[in-house]
Amino acid sequence: MTVLKIIRADGILTVQDMGRPGHLAAGLSRGGAMDRLAVLEAAALLGGKAPLAGLEMAGAGGEFTVTGATRIALTGAPMTATLDGEPLRWNASHPVLPGQILRIGGARAGVYGYLTPAGGIASEPWLGSRSAHLSIAIGGALLRGDAVPITEDPDPARPAQGLAPEPRFDGGTVRVIDGPHTALFSDAVLEDFYATAFRRGARGNRQGIQLEAEVRFTSAHAKGLASDLIGPGDVQMTGDGVPYILMAECQTVGGYPRIGTVLPADLPRVAQA
Repeated sequence: MTVLKIIRADGILTVQDMGRPGHLAAGLSRGGAMDRLAVLEAAALLGGKAPLAGLEMAGAGGEFTVTGATRIALTGAPMTATLDGEPLRWNASHPVLPGQILRIGGARAGVYGYLTPAGGIASEPWLGSRSAHLSIAIGGALLRGDAVPITEDPDPARPAQGLAPEPRFDGGTVRVIDGPHTALFSDAVLEDFYATAFRRGARGNRQGIQLEAEVRFTSAHAKGLASDLIGPGDVQMTGDGVPYILMAECQTVGGYPRIGTVLPADLPRVAQA
């Protein structure tokens, strides 16, 4: 079987697809790719049936090779890429031959880039997904010397493709709908919340992302809330009024008030901010 070899890992490299929905009752959040749109873009470029499991690269890529000919797609946060020293276009598919060296650098914008082979990564699925779920130790980050099996390219003669990605790598506006605790916040706090331009805070990972601003968003009615089901997109407010947007590997229950919920279609923009 053809394998994708990790010669060098510069970022946090994990196998990801669309995750494991439907297991909240067992305490397992969905997980999967932080930028789900990038997974769909990869399948479109390769002419494959979505989702194809690929390599999520947080912050930077590394150095890779394959043992058999395959096409790859490069999507998500734009990163500098070369094949045997020749530059490769991002948001495009490319043929790779055995022994060629693919080098992927740091993200020029955004956070999460994706390297997807045409047949998808063929690691053993668990509960219908090949995704690593780092917060509960399903799989793990790939390191130098690791290798993952990939399915044979189903259409090796397909011409290289490119696309113009949905803009999402330099921030922007995200849409928020009311959550179960929106009414616990005063009209003045809600007005401030929706009028504030946030920055991505220093605290952030696959579980959640801190929103940074000078304003604090507190509620006198939010103390003592019973823990409740939560999910990706929920905007939790900590006791000192700092918002966090929950992401792919968030916990399944929580007691912080939720001022609202980001629409799923806008979570890739949050992940790549």
